[in-house]
Amino acid sequence: MNHQTTSDGRALILVACLVAGLMFPGRSLNAADPDPAKVVSDGKGFVPIFNGKDLKGWDGDPQFWSVHDGVLRGETTPEKAARHNTFLIWREQQPKDFFLTVKFRIQGEGNSGVQFRSRDLGDWEVAGYQAEVANDRSDPGIGAGFMHDERGPRGHLGHVGEFSLIDLGGKRSVIAKLADTKALLAVGYYRNEEWNEYTIAAQGNRIRTWVNGYQTLELIDNDSRKVAGGIIALQLHAGKPMLVEFKDIMLQTIDAQVNSGGRKFNDQGQSGWVTAPE
Repeated sequence: MNHQTTSDGRALILVACLVAGLMFPGRSLNAADPDPAKVVSDGKGFVPIFNGKDLKGWDGDPQFWSVHDGVLRGETTPEKAARHNTFLIWREQQPKDFFLTVKFRIQGEGNSGVQFRSRDLGDWEVAGYQAEVANDRSDPGIGAGFMHDERGPRGHLGHVGEFSLIDLGGKRSVIAKLADTKALLAVGYYRNEEWNEYTIAAQGNRIRTWVNGYQTLELIDNDSRKVAGGIIALQLHAGKPMLVEFKDIMLQTIDAQVNSGGRKFNDQGQSGWVTAPE
């Protein structure tokens, strides 16, 4: 907050949102930004990208991916093992800024994820942002909600409960705590071997995730290596046999740019601003 003293002894309070300027170069957070909680609850603008019947629009290795009773299934067995992490890729669009909701369930124990803004490497492999879906950790809940750079050099981008910042050179730091991991586990934010709902919001260099309505992560990614847009895909991890299921996959694309109507200061005078006593 900056105070500019005027001739009558009052201070003009300019709420300039300096933090947004440092953390969100090229754009600002303001009242025009969509509220994910409201967007998801309204359901307006969301379109299904899985029709609940077949794999139309999706592309994956048919020995691993199928549809049963309205549910997408990714399954490996001792007889049908994946040589590498394999993905079911949505081929219809490569969104940049969006809200995505998807319900997932891991039967037994396994490791999966939701890819977005990712690159196609061929042979149903992808690289890029992954919102983790896993219950093969020592505590199964911690595997749902963190962010990973699949097939990339950056490793874990943010853990459950963290507000992380990645600078231009790729250095990651935790600048705040969103939630206590033990508290999230205590309230049952993740339900092991039951249906859970992921919400992923990608707006410019700001990424947020929720599991069953509990915010699990916030990430500001200023890394010069980040990708602004790309494919959406679902992961089936190599290794021990596993079964992961997905359904109700809904997407709303959004415009992350801030137009003049959304600004709080229009560079053309003090219209809309008030003065307050010192």
